[in-house]
Amino acid sequence: MRYMLLIYADEKSREAASAEVVERIAAQHLALMEEAGRRGVLRAAEPLELTRTAITLRKDDCKAMVSDGPYAETKEQLAGYYILDCQDLDEALEWAARIPAGCGGGTVWVEVRHLRTPPGATRPPAESRP
Repeated sequence: MRYMLLIYADEKSREAASAEVVERIAAQHLALMEEAGRRGVLRAAEPLELTRTAITLRKDDCKAMVSDGPYAETKEQLAGYYILDCQDLDEALEWAARIPAGCGGGTVWVEVRHLRTPPGATRPPAESRP
Protein backbone atom coordinates (compact mmCIF):
# COMPACT_ATOMS: atom_id res chain seq x y z
CA MET A 1 0.00 0.00 0.00
CA ARG A 2 1.33 3.40 -0.94
CA TYR A 3 1.35 6.19 1.63
CA MET A 4 2.21 9.85 1.30
CA LEU A 5 3.90 11.37 4.31
CA LEU A 6 3.31 15.14 4.15
CA ILE A 7 5.77 17.09 6.28
CA TYR A 8 4.63 20.41 7.77
CA ALA A 9 6.92 22.85 9.55
CA ASP A 10 7.13 26.51 10.48
CA GLU A 11 9.21 28.19 7.76
CA LYS A 12 10.35 30.90 10.19
CA SER A 13 12.23 28.25 12.18
CA ARG A 14 14.00 27.08 9.02
CA GLU A 15 14.92 30.60 7.97
CA ALA A 16 16.28 31.34 11.46
CA ALA A 17 18.32 28.11 11.63
CA SER A 18 22.05 28.16 11.14
CA ALA A 19 23.59 26.60 8.03
CA GLU A 20 24.97 23.81 10.21
CA VAL A 21 21.51 22.91 11.55
CA VAL A 22 19.99 22.95 8.05
CA GLU A 23 22.82 20.70 6.78
CA ARG A 24 22.38 18.30 9.73
CA ILE A 25 18.63 17.95 9.12
CA ALA A 26 19.24 17.47 5.37
CA ALA A 27 21.81 14.74 6.11
CA GLN A 28 19.30 13.00 8.40
CA HIS A 29 16.68 13.08 5.63
CA LEU A 30 19.19 11.68 3.13
CA ALA A 31 20.09 8.85 5.50
CA LEU A 32 16.39 8.03 6.00
CA MET A 33 15.78 8.08 2.23
CA GLU A 34 18.79 5.82 1.63
CA GLU A 35 17.56 3.30 4.21
CA ALA A 36 14.01 3.37 2.82
CA GLY A 37 15.51 2.83 -0.64
CA ARG A 38 17.59 -0.14 0.54
CA ARG A 39 14.47 -1.68 2.12
CA GLY A 40 12.54 -1.22 -1.12
CA VAL A 41 9.80 1.07 0.23
CA LEU A 42 10.88 4.48 -1.08
CA ARG A 43 9.00 5.66 -4.17
CA ALA A 44 9.73 9.41 -3.96
CA ALA A 45 10.85 12.09 -1.52
CA GLU A 46 11.46 15.79 -2.10
CA PRO A 47 11.80 18.96 -0.05
CA LEU A 48 9.76 21.94 -1.21
CA GLU A 49 10.94 25.51 -1.70
CA LEU A 50 9.61 28.11 0.74
CA THR A 51 6.02 29.27 0.25
CA ARG A 52 7.17 32.69 -1.00
CA THR A 53 7.96 30.88 -4.28
CA ALA A 54 4.48 29.30 -4.50
CA ILE A 55 1.87 30.11 -7.11
CA THR A 56 -1.74 29.06 -6.53
CA LEU A 57 -4.16 28.35 -9.36
CA ARG A 58 -7.84 28.31 -8.44
CA LYS A 59 -10.54 27.13 -10.83
CA ASP A 60 -14.01 28.52 -10.36
CA ASP A 61 -16.65 27.62 -12.99
CA CYS A 62 -13.84 26.50 -15.32
CA LYS A 63 -12.12 29.90 -15.06
CA ALA A 64 -8.52 29.77 -13.84
CA MET A 65 -7.33 32.45 -11.44
CA VAL A 66 -3.64 32.62 -10.53
CA SER A 67 -2.24 34.28 -7.42
CA ASP A 68 1.13 34.48 -5.73
CA GLY A 69 1.73 32.52 -2.58
CA PRO A 70 0.37 29.38 -0.97
CA TYR A 71 -3.28 28.37 -0.92
CA ALA A 72 -3.82 29.23 2.74
CA GLU A 73 -2.19 31.42 5.35
CA THR A 74 -1.17 29.07 8.13
CA LYS A 75 1.44 28.89 10.85
CA GLU A 76 2.81 25.64 9.43
CA GLN A 77 3.68 25.16 5.78
CA LEU A 78 4.06 22.06 3.63
CA ALA A 79 7.83 21.52 3.59
CA GLY A 80 8.19 18.24 1.71
CA TYR A 81 6.95 14.71 1.29
CA TYR A 82 7.83 11.04 1.13
CA ILE A 83 5.92 8.42 -0.86
CA LEU A 84 6.47 4.96 0.59
CA ASP A 85 5.13 1.55 -0.35
CA CYS A 86 4.47 -0.08 3.02
CA GLN A 87 2.87 -3.32 4.15
CA ASP A 88 0.29 -1.44 6.24
CA LEU A 89 -0.48 1.77 8.12
CA ASP A 90 1.59 0.68 11.13
CA GLU A 91 4.72 0.46 8.98
CA ALA A 92 3.96 3.87 7.41
CA LEU A 93 3.62 5.37 10.91
CA GLU A 94 6.94 3.82 11.96
CA TRP A 95 8.65 5.56 9.02
CA ALA A 96 6.82 8.83 9.75
CA ALA A 97 8.08 8.76 13.35
CA ARG A 98 11.65 8.65 12.02
CA ILE A 99 11.37 11.85 9.96
CA PRO A 100 13.87 14.37 11.38
CA ALA A 101 12.67 17.21 13.59
CA GLY A 102 12.47 20.74 12.23
CA CYS A 103 15.33 23.14 11.78
CA GLY A 104 16.20 25.47 14.62
CA GLY A 105 14.32 23.38 17.16
CA GLY A 106 10.99 23.83 15.39
CA THR A 107 8.23 21.27 15.53
CA VAL A 108 7.39 19.02 12.58
CA TRP A 109 3.96 17.56 11.80
CA VAL A 110 3.70 14.55 9.51
CA GLU A 111 0.35 13.78 7.91
CA VAL A 112 0.16 10.14 6.75
CA ARG A 113 -2.33 9.48 3.94
CA HIS A 114 -3.04 6.35 1.95
CA LEU A 115 -2.69 6.90 -1.81
CA ARG A 116 -5.46 5.42 -3.87
CA THR A 117 -5.40 4.38 -7.49
CA PRO A 118 -8.10 6.16 -9.52
CA PRO A 119 -10.83 3.90 -10.94
CA GLY A 120 -9.74 2.36 -14.23
CA ALA A 121 -6.08 3.25 -13.69
CA THR A 122 -3.36 0.72 -13.11
CA ARG A 123 -0.08 1.13 -11.38
CA PRO A 124 2.97 -1.05 -11.67
CA PRO A 125 3.39 -3.72 -9.00
CA ALA A 126 5.55 -2.71 -6.07
CA GLU A 127 9.15 -3.77 -6.22
CA SER A 128 9.84 -6.86 -4.21
CA ARG A 129 11.34 -6.24 -0.82
CA PRO A 130 14.72 -7.62 0.15
